Amino acid sequence: MELRKSGKSERIPGEWALPVAAAVNGVGTGMYVPFTLVFFHYVTGLSFTVVGAVLTATGLAGIGVLPLAGAAVDRYGAKRVQYVLYGVRVVGFALYPFAHSLAAFAAVALVTAAADRAFPAAQQSLIGEVARGAGQDRLQASTRAMQNAGSGAGSLLATLVIAFAGGTGYTYAAWGNALSFALAALLLRPLKPVRAADGAPASRHAGAGYRLVLTDRPFLVVTGANFLNALSYSALSVLFPLFVVEWLHGPAALSGAAFTINTVLCAVAGVGVGAQVRRAGARRTRAAALGGALFAAAFAAQILLGTLRPSSDTVLGGALVAVVVVYTLGELIHSPAAQVLAVAAAPEAVRGRYMAAYQMSWSLAKAVAPSLFTALLALDGRAPWAVLVLTSAVAAALLIRVERRLPAEAVRPLPVTVTRGGDAAPRARHGVTPSSPETEGTRS
Repeated sequence: MELRKSGKSERIPGEWALPVAAAVNGVGTGMYVPFTLVFFHYVTGLSFTVVGAVLTATGLAGIGVLPLAGAAVDRYGAKRVQYVLYGVRVVGFALYPFAHSLAAFAAVALVTAAADRAFPAAQQSLIGEVARGAGQDRLQASTRAMQNAGSGAGSLLATLVIAFAGGTGYTYAAWGNALSFALAALLLRPLKPVRAADGAPASRHAGAGYRLVLTDRPFLVVTGANFLNALSYSALSVLFPLFVVEWLHGPAALSGAAFTINTVLCAVAGVGVGAQVRRAGARRTRAAALGGALFAAAFAAQILLGTLRPSSDTVLGGALVAVVVVYTLGELIHSPAAQVLAVAAAPEAVRGRYMAAYQMSWSLAKAVAPSLFTALLALDGRAPWAVLVLTSAVAAALLIRVERRLPAEAVRPLPVTVTRGGDAAPRARHGVTPSSPETEGTRS
């Protein structure tokens, strides 16, 4: 696979495919995520209580498929695994309108949840397979921005469909979601793995188990830091609405405005902010740490706001908008750097297993966040924000501390040369090849 130079960056033929597929995938996801409980209640005819219990149970059970998905990526390649996961989601959402019994709904929900949990790990592995160096950062930023744009469009589309079609609109949204996954899968066809310097595709090493991941202490530190930061990502959807209504006694519409601002900024500014970070030459560890510091600043502002508790909705609204802007800037800086840091720190042969372990930190944070935030909020409205300030600061400190123990090309992308025949190889720094101990760093 040839990497073409364009200015200072390396252009990947067909690289548009992944961001566009992510946008289409986002449209489908955005059609049901904002209405999850209502969506499945109307589609299946089951009560809200039953639907909620089933979704919680199947979501937790779905985490168990991550190790299997990681092993499959290492054996068959990320693109093939993504095709399978897309296929499962297509079938799952196509069948939801027919799953009226509890057993049928639970079965479809379990299989679909497993595919949903495994998908991000496969996608991160795919970015590692089709791009090298700074190309991974660029591809990650554009993919995330397009996915956010698609999600916003999907939410709007579902709102319009339901408004015009009533309860039947939820069925149409389910089928529309299935269609979006099928189209996204087709859009991935132009992407091909980068060939190694010797001209051979990246090797598969199915025999390497998760023991390698569990003994890689620097990577485990990166994963632990991501768990702490993943709690920050859950704050906007779980904690923010409760804090506004229950503690600040503000209008619920402010929560919707916050989501809108966050989504629009992520879609519009994601690529530009990512490009600016790359041009500044920031190390991925330090960019991710800076994002965490901005999270901490936004959460500290929430503590101040929770102490002052302004009575004017106008003042409250303006303050919350400022907080969301700072929070979103932290997200735009942290997300591409942290994700690509994990991808680049993983050995190619077992990247799937590494990404599965890394994705576990996201899944666990999503499972822990609701109960943690509500318990802290019951004590004091400022308590959860204080905990998040601490977790964000600790995550930033961990990333800075582990920096010297990570592979050099993971911390800062090495320039890429184009070898004869279009094969890509990282350039050595100071006469040291990327595979040498001096560049690899200490991994234990």
